[in-house]
Amino acid sequence: MLGHGLHYQNILFDLDGTLTDPREGITRSVQYALAQLGIDEPDLQALEHFIGPPLLQCFMHSYHFDEATAWQAVNHYRARFKVSGLYENRVFEGVEALLSALGEQGRTLYIATSKPTVFAEQIARHFDFARHFKVIYGSELDGTRTDKVELIHYLLQQEGLEPAQSLMIGDRKHDLIGARRNGLHAAAVGYGFGSIEELQGEAPTYHFQTLAELHQALLG
Repeated sequence: MLGHGLHYQNILFDLDGTLTDPREGITRSVQYALAQLGIDEPDLQALEHFIGPPLLQCFMHSYHFDEATAWQAVNHYRARFKVSGLYENRVFEGVEALLSALGEQGRTLYIATSKPTVFAEQIARHFDFARHFKVIYGSELDGTRTDKVELIHYLLQQEGLEPAQSLMIGDRKHDLIGARRNGLHAAAVGYGFGSIEELQGEAPTYHFQTLAELHQALLG
């Protein structure tokens, strides 16, 4: 790793598990959605794997729902999430300082999340970090661009970014796969929701256990 900071002009941040800890809002909203479909899940911790990946696929894989039932689950989830789940969230300590410092260096920052753009924008405004980002890229409510490969491809195209000058930072394998398939370097962070096995399995360019290590590497 470069001792004098990673010199990428464009930095793409995942949202959930990278900038914020959305554990409570997401797991409670998944719990609520399952309850509407007659499934009792008392253990919120058992639902943490829903943080990061596209929700529809997560409901299908975890509960063997068909697509129609999984969409019902997503809609129940959203009904609760947009009212209260959005705000059951906190910005990781050190994020504000990192974003400010990157902005002062003249870097261009983006959010790339599989969460619907409308929710991601609300969260960024509510927790007062929207101002650090040029654009917030998320998915559409119909599921378009929940896949990180498609999302990052779309962001690069819309913004006219050079992959070689861009870095993707995220806490789940989806972030790392999305970066690699689009020719970007990727930084995995270990303080979010992806296990060390999950992250190392994708051979990221960089792997930082803490936000402090990420800060140090980016800013030298």
